[in-house]
Amino acid sequence: MTTREDCARRDRGDPLAALREQFVMPDGVIYLDGNSLGPLPGTAAARVQQVVRDEWGVGLIGSWNTAGWIDLPQRVGDKIARLVGAGAGELLVADSTSVNLYKVLCAALELARTDAPARNVILSERHNFPTDVYIAESVARERGLELRLVDAGELAARLDGSVAVLLLTHVNYRDGRMHSMPELNRAAHAAGALAVWDLAHSAGAVPIDLSGGGLAGAAADFAVGCGYKYLNGGPGAPAFVWAHPARTARMDALSLGQPLSGWLGHAAPFDFAPEYRPASGVARFACGTPPIVSLAALECGVDTVLAAQTLGGMPALREKSLALTDLCIELVDARCGGMGLALRTPRDPALRGSQVSYSREEGAYAIMQALISRGVIGDFRAPDVLRFGFAPLYTRHVDVWDAVEHLRQVLENGEWRESRFGQRSAVT
Repeated sequence: MTTREDCARRDRGDPLAALREQFVMPDGVIYLDGNSLGPLPGTAAARVQQVVRDEWGVGLIGSWNTAGWIDLPQRVGDKIARLVGAGAGELLVADSTSVNLYKVLCAALELARTDAPARNVILSERHNFPTDVYIAESVARERGLELRLVDAGELAARLDGSVAVLLLTHVNYRDGRMHSMPELNRAAHAAGALAVWDLAHSAGAVPIDLSGGGLAGAAADFAVGCGYKYLNGGPGAPAFVWAHPARTARMDALSLGQPLSGWLGHAAPFDFAPEYRPASGVARFACGTPPIVSLAALECGVDTVLAAQTLGGMPALREKSLALTDLCIELVDARCGGMGLALRTPRDPALRGSQVSYSREEGAYAIMQALISRGVIGDFRAPDVLRFGFAPLYTRHVDVWDAVEHLRQVLENGEWRESRFGQRSAVT
């Protein structure tokens, strides 16, 4: 079995080890929740202070021009594009993941049903992230369409002539299972549907190629993603939206906007024209005024991921991610066997994102609270899932070893049964 010294040796030889120094990491904490909220980049506090004190405090409204505020959504978008296989000018930072999903889902439906009005189904996974399902439900209800939810293994077979849009999260939030994006894109396109992806649990953690690498039919059509998880943009950081150039070109040709036709998505917002005319390309997916302070923090977070580019980029991060998740599974198998934990995450690395999840019939919430009291921060997802995220930018192999040792102790000594660990907080 792997020892702690083995883990320390791996850390000493880790070519990505120095990337951890980019973050403010509290002493005595093993942070395994970057799949929910990334840690503070060391540059973020000073950058936010500069925006507030100098650009806002001194530059005032002139900073929209002099400090480049107006271009910030596209500038940060171009940086994120480098991490998800998109081109410059194709991806924009705006709004929240839920709002962006509403916008692109409506746009995808407009495009798909322009040529095939009889298509009336949004197809998604039964266990997709709840906000995605809620948004899809509301869109289907508004438009008199059907939301069809199926098990993950049934998706390709259920793509038929009734489906307008396939809506999926790339990495499942609960169990960490990762879809094959190219394969499902090809299946959707072969059936005449468009593919919309939520990258909230994969952008910045696993390699993504939205463009499909030039393979016929393998490109996605639309995507949205989160700024505060693996991109380390801070709590409530703005999200991003991407549209394939062929889709925005088609929207241009049809003069299609998107349902939230706010002023900054206008072709000429400062003309203040009385009628709406959508901007070309992805710019049409802008809506209201961008949150500049949050955008500045997000740019610092994105830069922490881009710092890996000279060290092998996303493939190197993926290699380390799999090493960390493999190690977690190995150690829990060896040291926590017979303690009621059931692995929910695929053992096959090709099917795994950057997290490991376990279910336990009894005490899952309390067990996580006991771990947090010891400084091992993961999270709980109802009804019975303990979830551990492994961000290769800052998670070490010894962190995994120590976390599993704490887990073993909490389970073995029954510490989790203390009443204080069963008291539910608003955020789990």
